[in-house]
Amino acid sequence: MSSPASTATTQSKHAGKYLTVVLDNEAYGIAVLKVREIIRMQKITPVPQMPEFVKGVINLRGRVIPVVDLRVKFGLKAEFAERTCIVVVQVKLPNDTLVQMGLIVDSVEEVVHLPAEEIEPTPEFGTRVDTTYLLGMAKVKGQVKTLLDIDRVVAPETMQSIATNAHS
Repeated sequence: MSSPASTATTQSKHAGKYLTVVLDNEAYGIAVLKVREIIRMQKITPVPQMPEFVKGVINLRGRVIPVVDLRVKFGLKAEFAERTCIVVVQVKLPNDTLVQMGLIVDSVEEVVHLPAEEIEPTPEFGTRVDTTYLLGMAKVKGQVKTLLDIDRVVAPETMQSIATNAHS
């Protein structure tokens, strides 16, 4: 059990603006500072020998960016709808290298400002997502939104293999 002081520190550290996205009717928050842009779905070029959730790469204004399907990553059925889009985020690798990558989400909702008191630590149970990916849970307009630690959502070793393959 964490002490109240450490919980408060964790919450205030995560306070700020989040882009809320939807996956399978569940809302997730991604720190706005990590988001670079939101683009429509486009042709994704597959890359061989990648994990199933890595759909491939896209060419974004001359840069090759890996694309991850968050539905598949979280064990949900992969499906695309009219509002499916790619959120381009900047991820920090364990070696402190910053890389951009695309996250396929069902839809983008809004940007919300979350004060520390609206964020609770992640519960130890009852969620479909491995809790190491989570910063916490936020209460927004009566709904609970799961805040994602985007640097951890995509396993560092996966990013490393994508980066290596993209540059080779």
